[in-house]
Formats: sequence, structure tokens, C-alpha cells
Amino acid sequence: MRAAVSLLRNHFGFAQLHVKSAQFEKYRFNPLKGKPLESVKPSSHNEYSKPKCRFMQYIRAGDTAKRLGMVSENGSKMIELSTMTCASPEMMQFIQQRYCMDSLLDSSQFMEVNDVMDDLRLLPPLEAPGKIIGVTSNYYDSCNEQKVKIPKYPEFFVKFNTAVTGALDNIRAHHIAKRIDYGCQLAVVIGSKCRNVPRLSAMGCVFGYTIAQDITARDWNVLMGGQTLLSKSLDSFCPLGSVIVHKCHVPDVNNLWIKTLVNGEQRQCGNTRNMIFKIDNIIHRLSQFMTLCPGDIILTGTPAGVGAHRSPSCFLKPGDLVESEIQKLGKMRNKVVNPYA
Repeated sequence: MRAAVSLLRNHFGFAQLHVKSAQFEKYRFNPLKGKPLESVKPSSHNEYSKPKCRFMQYIRAGDTAKRLGMVSENGSKMIELSTMTCASPEMMQFIQQRYCMDSLLDSSQFMEVNDVMDDLRLLPPLEAPGKIIGVTSNYYDSCNEQKVKIPKYPEFFVKFNTAVTGALDNIRAHHIAKRIDYGCQLAVVIGSKCRNVPRLSAMGCVFGYTIAQDITARDWNVLMGGQTLLSKSLDSFCPLGSVIVHKCHVPDVNNLWIKTLVNGEQRQCGNTRNMIFKIDNIIHRLSQFMTLCPGDIILTGTPAGVGAHRSPSCFLKPGDLVESEIQKLGKMRNKVVNPYA
């Protein structure tokens, strides 16, 4: 059973970087460390250890019941909502319950706070989202890397929910996929049913945010006739987690640092301010064509640095360790294994 708090504390948190991009680039990040439930370290240490609207799904050691909890930014403290409140243990149903987050935070002061145990089994925060919709080429630096024109309109792809796996779970290197690539993405979790939503109202439909790795079989995506759906929907090709952070804790989603490390080597380091199409635009566009429902996930694109566009190309293989982090949202750590591991 994987330990939810097995990583060491992060040495150099993104929250400490109140600098311009040019200043930021002079730093060289150390390999990702820290707890997977940990966000980044704010100025107040007391606030850092208080459970917030950062929601995780988990199973206790020796138990089979799924539970829902609130976890602190440092990943050390938690409140088990599904036993102390009327909150559903299923994240999808919890989102549909439409809890008032201000009231929940106020009430949490009177709830029992426990340590996050090492033997807790962390689950994907949403195990079966109704839709997983991604945006291609949505970062300026990614378009420059690919040497393609900046798109005029967002282009979309889908992943099936059977591809979802957890923040500490393995990525299976299926034999049918020879060129497996990575791409850390900010994932938007829809909070309310919406159709034809105006751009000015679009952010009101958001519940929160989490981290996703858009794992792709590039040989099927490009070489085998453009089989995008197949290339992105293999089992375990959508690591998700470790928590869903409610939007009330992310005041500026258009200025979050993103990074990916593979075997300790930094491969991606970008910022959501470099998105071509912002979240409100994406939701507005999608809702013109379909109904978005609570629990649906939108992958908002990945910055430059994916393996296919490096020189030389560098794809994932069994034994590789993929570490992902987004400012304020936490971390993931996924090992690539053979399909029968």
C-alpha cells in the first residue's frame, strides 16, 4: 500500500517566488521533494497546518470504505468530512451537494483534526469523471517549441475515465505503446451544470483545480494515422491528484507555476499566464456545444518541454519516475512500470 505522505518536504516552494519571469529563470530547481498532499509553504506556519478546502479521497489501512477528507497545505493534518458531516464520501456527489465553503471552513474549527497517517491509501480525487476534455497547443512556448502557428480557436481532445489513476499510482507502459510522453496540466473541475454560459460567468461554473499528467502514446497520436483518442486513453494514462483545491484558495489561476521532473531532471517549467486560451474562454467555448456537468474535468494544456519535442526526443520507459507539481495545488509522483507490474 502506497504511503500518502512518503515524500520529503519541498526545499524550494513556488509560493516563495514573487519574482518576474526573467528573475525566476536564474534559479535551478532541486528535484521534487515533499509530501504529495503538500501544497506550497505560505507565510503563516499556523495556516500551513490547518485543514483547508483541499479535498482528497482515500481508504484507511485495513479498511475498504472510501472516505473524503480536508487536508492542510503541508499534507500533515486532515479532517475526515465523510464521518463528521453529511458530506458524501464520493467526491462527485460531494461536488453536487453544493457545500458553502465559507461555512465549511468556519465549521472545521470545531471538528476533530487528525494526522495524515503514513499507511493511508490515497485515491484519485475523482475516479470516474463524466468527461475529460483537453486543449491542444494552449501555451505560447509549446507552440514555439513545435514550430506551429498560434491557434485562433481552441482545439480539443478527450480521454476516457478508465485512464484515470492516482497521484502515487503507477503508469503502465503498455506494449502497444512504444513512444510514451508526459505533459503536466492544470485540470479544471466543473462544479455546476452549464450550457451556453457567457464568458463573464464561466468561472462561476468552476469547483476547483487539480493536477493531471496527460500521458500520450505518441506513436499512435502521430505515426499511426492520428489516433488521438486511442493514444491518450490507455489505462493509467491520466494520473490525477493528489487533491482538488477549491477555487477559493486559488485567487489567481492565471499565474501558477508548473513543472515536471523525470528521474530528477527538470523537463517542464512553465506558468499558466502563458495559456493562449484562458479557462473562462475554454468553458464558454465548450458550453456552446455540450452541457458541462459537475465533476467534468478540463485539461488546459501543457507548457514546453514534452519528450517528443526535445532534441533528441526522450520518451518514458519502465523504471522512470515522473514527478509533477503546480503551485498551490500540490504534487504527484508516478512510476512507469511494465503493464503487468
